Amino acid sequence: MQPFELSLTAAADAIRARQLSPVELVDSVLDRIEKVEPHLQAYVAVTAEQARREAREATDEAAGGRLRSPLHGIPMGLKDLINVAGVATSASSRVRAGHRAEADSTVAARLSAAGAVLLGKTHTHEFAYGLTTPQTNNAWNPDRVAGGSSGGSAVAVAAGAATFSLGTDTGGSIRVPAALNGVVGLKPTYGLIPRPGITSLSWSLDHVGPITRTVEDAGLVLSVLAGHDPRDPASLVAPQADYRPGAGADLAGLRVGVPRNYYFDHVDAEVEAAVRHAIDQLQALGAQLVEVEIPMTRYIQATQWGLMVPEATAYHEQTLRSVPELYQADVRILLEAGQLMPAGDYLHAQRSRTLMRQSWARLLDEVDVIAAPTVPATAVAADEEVITWPDGTVENVSDAYVRLSAPANITGVPSLSVPVGLDAAGLPVGMQLLGRPLGESVLLRVGHAYEQTQPARELAPVA
Repeated sequence: MQPFELSLTAAADAIRARQLSPVELVDSVLDRIEKVEPHLQAYVAVTAEQARREAREATDEAAGGRLRSPLHGIPMGLKDLINVAGVATSASSRVRAGHRAEADSTVAARLSAAGAVLLGKTHTHEFAYGLTTPQTNNAWNPDRVAGGSSGGSAVAVAAGAATFSLGTDTGGSIRVPAALNGVVGLKPTYGLIPRPGITSLSWSLDHVGPITRTVEDAGLVLSVLAGHDPRDPASLVAPQADYRPGAGADLAGLRVGVPRNYYFDHVDAEVEAAVRHAIDQLQALGAQLVEVEIPMTRYIQATQWGLMVPEATAYHEQTLRSVPELYQADVRILLEAGQLMPAGDYLHAQRSRTLMRQSWARLLDEVDVIAAPTVPATAVAADEEVITWPDGTVENVSDAYVRLSAPANITGVPSLSVPVGLDAAGLPVGMQLLGRPLGESVLLRVGHAYEQTQPARELAPVA
């Protein structure tokens, strides 16, 4: 096995045991990037010189017996919304041409302090306003969409072009590409990971979180990132925690909610079969399955769009007036639509969110986690704009991909997407686990327990 194929946990263990140096690991991943980037286009820019310099420093520190954290010497990609001092943050947009960040974002600073090595900035759907990331190709089939908006981050991890990455999630933008590329994506509780220095899409819905190869890897990254930052008005004051899941796979006494409505409506048959099989695996590990009713389903998508569209337009107000021609057409249309939304509609969406949070809190009193599909279909062809369901219903691809992930953004509850197999076309299927606020440890425990029952996950078979 080559170093680029190692999970974060395996690479950290090898570095700690002095069986692998950060220089060897980073060189291996940079070679992998050079090989797969022509097929995948996951990166906006690769900071190879900086990565090699940081790897040498990490290697020298390791040789002297100083390991800053389990992330010491581990190469990462950062979504191109996340500021790193001296590095461009383009948001994959012409609007940001020539921009360079003056200071690190909170998350970049924490990762740097932990010894992680920056490989480069990964593509996003322009300003994170979309669910496909059209610049980037799916790691399992380059003719399929990568998912978005953190498509570059997910593809890089799936292909071995990053050992881990960070994405952002406003309506599913970590979990959707994670599911479509067969990797793990964690959207944490709203406010658990601070957001200063990250370009916003919708400030009341935005989250930042890790994309990794395994659930244990996600716990390692979360342990570094979580923690209060007073510069973020939404940042939570929560106790420091070690989020690494334990080795045990016993889920005895755990109540897993299985939705009887919404989450399995208009879902591809192969996706449903794979997710239900994974849920059966949880039951075999000792979990109790409990049927649950998802509340307020008719208002979910209207609430998501009612919050996101006006907030996004407000953020882009000046540049939308001064350089509208620099935006991609799909993003510009959405931003212009936000200018026409009445203030009353935004207030109604805020009220709906409050009621939805209350109803989900009652729901999560009944169960410990909810298990459901992450997205209703696997990766569609790059030129496919709609999905036609067996009953004749036609759904826009972006609407379909956001439909099952949006509730966690509206309510702020944590959600973890875990790969649960492939469909007949060889494309990954994802299951999401949703839990109580600050319930990441439970989600990671359940996801890790499921993962332990499966064969070792391999990288996407990209050339």
